[in-house]
Amino acid sequence: MTPEQVLSHPPRVLTQVQREFYFSEGYLLLPKVLPTEWIERLRAATDELIERSRKITQADAVWDLEPGHSATAPRLRRVSAPVDQHPAYWDYIAQSLVGDIVADLVGPDVKYHHSKLNFKWARGGEEVKWHYDISFWPHTNYSPLTIGTYLYDCGMDQGPLQVLPKSHQLEPMLTQYDEQGRWIGCLRDADAAKLDLTKAVPLPGPAGSLTLHNCRTLHYSAKNLSDLGRPLLLYALSSADAFPYTVNPIHSSRDQSIIRGHRAQWAHHDPRPCLIPPDWSRGYTSIFALQQKEERLTM
Repeated sequence: MTPEQVLSHPPRVLTQVQREFYFSEGYLLLPKVLPTEWIERLRAATDELIERSRKITQADAVWDLEPGHSATAPRLRRVSAPVDQHPAYWDYIAQSLVGDIVADLVGPDVKYHHSKLNFKWARGGEEVKWHYDISFWPHTNYSPLTIGTYLYDCGMDQGPLQVLPKSHQLEPMLTQYDEQGRWIGCLRDADAAKLDLTKAVPLPGPAGSLTLHNCRTLHYSAKNLSDLGRPLLLYALSSADAFPYTVNPIHSSRDQSIIRGHRAQWAHHDPRPCLIPPDWSRGYTSIFALQQKEERLTM
């Protein structure tokens, strides 16, 4: 759906001003909108995953580990597809007000693409460099967005998400391959240096806050150098008429599930081009492994 088509539908949760801000700026911050019951349930599920990670000694398609991770001192970077690891994560996206919020921004028919639980562990959780999401998983249009849930208070010391307003309108989009043609999962240093980062907006918030950014919006987060960890639960959702045309790097049993409305009978194609990532059928770990130069991938 086009933004004009989305805005023609009456809002369910957001105000019309909030919806227009999202389409203009490429992001939205909703402080402390999640009911306490959901926060407590998600925290409990996350604690269970952390306990399970104590038995994990090597990163795989589900578990991404920081260097130094151990049974006595777990340091996770990511759990991929948490909806397949604990029922609370699917119940949350399917049953909470989050699905209705997303419907206000992509249209009444909302589709699930993937989920991940990112961690910035206390005292050194890694930065995530400036990048676009859509280049990892191109779709037929640019309706996909990522919605993040802060399970605990996230201040500036914890490395909150930062966005570059209006960068979703930048043409042409910048590459995420290096000069040798290797996929790096972020902008080249030279391109990032040209960004006007005085306009970057950090998105801290108390527990239960939601961040939303369009798939074309450039975003970043700094290291966590505080004594508090920062788990961030993320879902990529789209209009039902957006269809991926590459392998999903974070596959789950819920891939392409409709969480609001109905399945689309027609695909909507945006005429603007989109960068193609490597062939993820060969394997994928995480954006952290890519950006920390633990691996480099060619086409």
